Amino acid sequence: MSAAEGPLVVGVDSSTQSTKALVVDAATGQVVAGGQAPHTVSSGAGRESDPRQWWDALCGALRQCGDAAREAAAVSIGGQQHGLVTLDARGEPVRPALLWNDVRSAPQAIRLTGELGGVKAWAERTGSVPGASFTVTKWAWLSEHEPEAVRATKAVRLPHDYLTERLTGQGTTDRGDASGTGWWASRTGAYDEEVLAHVGLDRALLPRVVQPGEIAGTVRDSHDLPFSKGTLVAPGTGDNAAAALGLGLRPGTPVMSLGTSGTVYAVSRRRPVDPTGTVAGFADARGDWLPLACTLNCTLAVDRVAALLGRDREAVEPSAGVTFLPYLDGERTPNLPDATGLLHGLRHDTTAGQLLQAAYDGAVHALLGALDLVLDADADPTAPLLLIGGGARGTAWRQTVRRLSGRPVQIPEAREPVALGAAAQAAGLLTGEDPAAIARRWNTANGPVLEAVERDEAALARISGVLSDATPLLMRGTAARRGTSTED
Repeated sequence: MSAAEGPLVVGVDSSTQSTKALVVDAATGQVVAGGQAPHTVSSGAGRESDPRQWWDALCGALRQCGDAAREAAAVSIGGQQHGLVTLDARGEPVRPALLWNDVRSAPQAIRLTGELGGVKAWAERTGSVPGASFTVTKWAWLSEHEPEAVRATKAVRLPHDYLTERLTGQGTTDRGDASGTGWWASRTGAYDEEVLAHVGLDRALLPRVVQPGEIAGTVRDSHDLPFSKGTLVAPGTGDNAAAALGLGLRPGTPVMSLGTSGTVYAVSRRRPVDPTGTVAGFADARGDWLPLACTLNCTLAVDRVAALLGRDREAVEPSAGVTFLPYLDGERTPNLPDATGLLHGLRHDTTAGQLLQAAYDGAVHALLGALDLVLDADADPTAPLLLIGGGARGTAWRQTVRRLSGRPVQIPEAREPVALGAAAQAAGLLTGEDPAAIARRWNTANGPVLEAVERDEAALARISGVLSDATPLLMRGTAARRGTSTED
């Protein structure tokens, strides 16, 4: 390890399937050590994980960082959004956490939306219309299906909150992650007592919302970790807000993240309110806003299609009229939580490579459809689209985004924006600087820019047409699985 120019900080990305830890020089942004450890997600009726796996993975990732982690002066946790963590009086999980991509609470989302004023009222109040991903709908589902678990719950946390609390012994969260719960009101910047009362959740069970730049606490006990007791702990935040910090985003710069889920977002000075529910009006981790649209089906859906076809994920061919809607886990954008994948335009001469390209096209189409809603009206439509996440390293993903967006595409060389954003937040505790400004000084967004190509309007129109025609069928399938009528 080369000598650091400044103090060392640790940034953590606790995602759906693994935890990554980076030790970073706060002065230069140099990554001096890193580690990664996996955790598992159930594949049954829902998507769940035991939160204790996240802690074990964090400890394992930090051990891989060696002596560098022991020298860290501050640490911050970025984590997957929305997940419902229920803890008992001893701080142990009551049951596995319900994750963001568990869509069993779709009926509760519909009911809550109607019972508390409808989509426009929810958007104005909380910034978002609750869908099956949101924590408030998961709590409503748990209350209906597992009341004994609710009675045993003495604390409700988000995934990053759980890890931060195990570090500090204090229940805290931040405005960025809190804004994805459905019970934090963007209009007031506080928990919404009416929403909490409606779903039967005691305010005392929720963590304190730490403000940007505030210290969440200090490491209370180092026996499982390489940190010294008393190491500063930053508020942490949700993964998308952490990535925005890690890229040093300025308002109006569009980002597309290609991971387990796909997201498009941009920092905004204006509080977002989208009554259609397509755009979630999240807060960011600095004091601004992070309007965001998310699809459930992104890289995993494409990889699944590649596996079914027995092809490498890069083995694509021009799609030649075939269309695939890759809703293998239901979908959030569009809001079809019980939908399944749909293939249209199959012919005798359709090849496996064309089918695979159609899966890429379907995933990217959904994200681009929300991008204009995410961006402010005065945003530059020719600005490069920052492409991040695991998919950004794939040639087929890059070329599909270029072809369907018509924008130049920039690929940041920094591979771990969530962990880097957490590290920048930790560094901000030491220097008093804006974490996004720290990340800009680290040049985290630097990378090659792929020139714009002509947008494939024919493909976009074809996919939109198939989706429009298929939506009534998908809605009927949803109603059938719930045992309801589409006229209800």
